[in-house]
Amino acid sequence: MTKVEVDSLPVSVITGFLGSGKTTLLNRLIQHPGMAKTAVVINEFGEIGIDNMLVESVDDDVVLMSSGCLCCTIRGELVDTLKSLFTRRAKQEIPDFERLVIETTGLADPAPILHTLMADPFLMGRYRLDGVISTADAMLAANTMEKHAEAIKQAAVADRIVITKSDLADDGAIEALEGLLSGLNPAAHIHRAAHGEIDPALLFNAGLYDPETKSLDVQRWLSAEAYEEPDGHGHDHGHEHDVNRHDDQIQAYCVYLDERLPWDQIASWLELLTTYRGDDILRIKGMLNVAESETPIVVHGVQHMFHPPVQLDEWPDDDHRSRIVFITRGLDREVVENMLIALTQKEGSAV
Repeated sequence: MTKVEVDSLPVSVITGFLGSGKTTLLNRLIQHPGMAKTAVVINEFGEIGIDNMLVESVDDDVVLMSSGCLCCTIRGELVDTLKSLFTRRAKQEIPDFERLVIETTGLADPAPILHTLMADPFLMGRYRLDGVISTADAMLAANTMEKHAEAIKQAAVADRIVITKSDLADDGAIEALEGLLSGLNPAAHIHRAAHGEIDPALLFNAGLYDPETKSLDVQRWLSAEAYEEPDGHGHDHGHEHDVNRHDDQIQAYCVYLDERLPWDQIASWLELLTTYRGDDILRIKGMLNVAESETPIVVHGVQHMFHPPVQLDEWPDDDHRSRIVFITRGLDREVVENMLIALTQKEGSAV
């Protein structure tokens, strides 16, 4: 088991479908005073037009904005860029930064970036995932999600969703979109942005570590209560079915385990799921009560990849049930639960 390195740098990944307002949002963010001591890794400087805001060029791929925000372009592989940024920061070759924001490339699938943060030993000890931020066009997002499964996936895995161009859509349309997004991703915080303007504070601090209390806040991070059965959380599920007409249905649910199981059984269950259905498991977040530990174990996975489990110092409340949030594509809760039942029965009969 590992401990969360509280001194590691929080990383937010910003994603969004083509035309969803991601570039405009980034343009406004890097100008905001609240982004001081933040490094933003973007695809190309030319995409967001930073010339007028440029304070000084640190080198060919790093510039300092008047807001105090560092902008960096990716040179080669992302992992090399992140290693270089951290090393140059430590050597004081570039201005200090306390947070990192990464813009997705290509089809804007955040999973490869999350895999990079989870898999590379150097990055794991120096950076920690804070959250995924996804943009959704106030006027076009519903139609985009009807036609493009990738847009649904971006919203489904997000911790924060920004509805862009809210100044161009009427309240009724925006409220309908909010209902759609809430049905798809019950735990995500949804915010509106007009002309790309938003307070950066609304987008960050979505991770396991809470900087305000300087402690691990697993309940806030997990938000298991948001995944209660439909009658319990009040989301408008009339919109959810429109999205889920796709062949690759997106579902979000929380599995509770009353029984305290050995770590090996739970690990085997999760490994089995990711081995055979990893492509359909968009994200897993869980707090586990295992037989070998008096305190909970936190797990976090994306598709086939898991971050090393983290052991907490204490339980956050008197409810000691294991709870695991699954965001999946075409993988029903019953299949997930039955796989665990079959595994535990098999191992039990073998004893």
